[in-house]
Amino acid sequence: MKRFAEGRGIRVLQPRSLKGSPEDLEKVGASRPDAIVVAAYGLLLPPRFLDVGRYGALNVHASLLPRWRGAAPIQRALLAGDPETGISIMQMDAGLDTGPVLQQVRIPIAPDDDAGTLHDKLAELGASAIVATLADLAAGRARASAQPETGVTYAPKVEKAESRLNWARPARELERAVRALRPAPGAYTLLDGEPVKIWRADVCDVTGEPGTIRFVEGKLVAACGEQALAVVQLQRAGGRALSATEFLRGRPLSPGARFA
Repeated sequence: MKRFAEGRGIRVLQPRSLKGSPEDLEKVGASRPDAIVVAAYGLLLPPRFLDVGRYGALNVHASLLPRWRGAAPIQRALLAGDPETGISIMQMDAGLDTGPVLQQVRIPIAPDDDAGTLHDKLAELGASAIVATLADLAAGRARASAQPETGVTYAPKVEKAESRLNWARPARELERAVRALRPAPGAYTLLDGEPVKIWRADVCDVTGEPGTIRFVEGKLVAACGEQALAVVQLQRAGGRALSATEFLRGRPLSPGARFA
C-alpha cells in the first residue's frame, strides 16, 4: 500500500505508534478522511481515531464474527475444524472486534487449506468486500447489524507451546494443527530429543502406542490417541523440508523409535 501510494504521489503517514503525540491525530484529521480502514493491524485502535473519518473506522476481519474475535482467526478456524470462514467488515468500537457488522462474505474451508492458502483467499475476499462496503457507505445504503450475543469465541495468538504435537490426541486434531501452523511457525515434535517440524501429513487407520513410528509406503506413520498420522514431509533443525523417504536416508530410525 505504501509503495502504491508513493508511486502515485499520495501522501503517506507512518507513525511509529498510534499512541504517540496529538500531532499524529491532527495530521490524519487534516486529510479529512471518509473512513479509517484497518486490516491485520493486530492492536486495538486508540479511541481518538475511531471518529476521525466521516464513516468512522472499519476493520477487515478474517472470520465470521462473532466467531473468532482476536488476533489469530485463521489459525483458530483451522484448529477447530470449522467447515467455513469468511470476511466481516466491522464498524470499530472500543472493544475487541465487538462492533456492528456492515458486510459478511462466506467461503468454505477446503480439506487441504492451511493458514497460508486460507490467508490469501481471505485477503482477496477482504479487498473486494471493503471496496463494496465503502461504496455502500458513500451511497447511503450501508446498514450495520449488531453482533449476536451467542456464538462468541476468541482467537488468541498462537503460542509457541501450541506448536508441539501431543500424540495422545486424535490424529484428525494433529492433522489440522499441521495445516493451521503452516507456513509459520510450523508444528513440531521430538525424535530422540531432537526437534523435528512436520509440514504435511494425512490421517490413516493404524493403531498403536501414541507416538510409535513405522515406515509404510513412503510415509512415517505415527500412532495417535485415535488413528494415526502419516507424515509426508518433515524437517530437522537446520535442515530443509524433506519427504519421509529422503528424511530417513540421512536419519535412519532406531529400533522402537517414537515421536515424543
